Amino acid sequence: MTQSTFNFDGLTPDFMWYALESVGIRAESGFLALNSYENRVYQFTDEERARYVVKFYRPNRWTKEQILEEHEFSLELNEHEIPLAAPLVLNGQTLHEYQDYWFTVFPSVGGRQFEVDNLEHLEWVGRFLGRIHKVGSQKSFTYRPTIGIEEYLRQPKQILQNSTFIPMHLESAFFNDLDLLIKALEQQWPADISSIRLHGDCHPGNILWRDGPMFVDLDDARNGPAVQDLWMMLSGERHEKLIQLDTLLEGYDEYHQFNHNELKLIEPLRGLRMVHYMAWLAKRWQDPAFPIAFPWFDDPKYWEGQVLAIKEQLAALEESPLSLSPQW
Repeated sequence: MTQSTFNFDGLTPDFMWYALESVGIRAESGFLALNSYENRVYQFTDEERARYVVKFYRPNRWTKEQILEEHEFSLELNEHEIPLAAPLVLNGQTLHEYQDYWFTVFPSVGGRQFEVDNLEHLEWVGRFLGRIHKVGSQKSFTYRPTIGIEEYLRQPKQILQNSTFIPMHLESAFFNDLDLLIKALEQQWPADISSIRLHGDCHPGNILWRDGPMFVDLDDARNGPAVQDLWMMLSGERHEKLIQLDTLLEGYDEYHQFNHNELKLIEPLRGLRMVHYMAWLAKRWQDPAFPIAFPWFDDPKYWEGQVLAIKEQLAALEESPLSLSPQW
């Protein structure tokens, strides 16, 4: 079965119970599915009422070496007392295999959703992102990819061209505008970009709040510019984004110096994510979970909205980048 047609039908409760038993954990409760589509993630309790989370990886997405690099980075961050949900070491390993499925067990870390509009909390998040990047800058990932044009634009365009999702009456407008966006992004993407190890998908949904921030889900960890872990915290009008950015960096710079030249990458990164996201949904559509979770993706109205969104992103790329320097 190819990656595009793979689904997780084999992950029955009995299968998961035996997989966990193979590493010495006996699940007592039922498996509560958590919000994850690329992989399958479940919370459960064991016989001693301890709470855990088990994550079954989508086959053929990452190599074993790439998954282990993610785990090593997580454990390294924990060693520096950074609050991040890291995999448990069981029988000397963090990655386990059962009947061709790779899986990892985490401690269950409860918490409420992080509120990005709370500036005190945002500064707190900034401090920990500075600490994460201080560790991440000490070396690069060897096996995990680096954010770039090929993975985020060229490959996604090919996937979309080979799909049947774009309505015929929109194909010409959609791909013409997509080509314009890709050309603009290629022109604005620097050839000599400075990269560090990143969380990679650091949006508010991947931060829980307890007595402070708890970062989760390093599944998309990769090399890239530091601003990748900051820009998704920004929302609202330009003046609101500037306040949020100033607050984030006030905490960030206490631990790691931010290169303000990277602010010009915010809108290019937004454009890369937009194109990559459309292709990701198209690529995963054969997984039965995706049509249920994203029914609007197969609706012509969605693609009409995407034509408009691409035009708006092209306009955003022409605007002056966010800057905390005085404007004269």
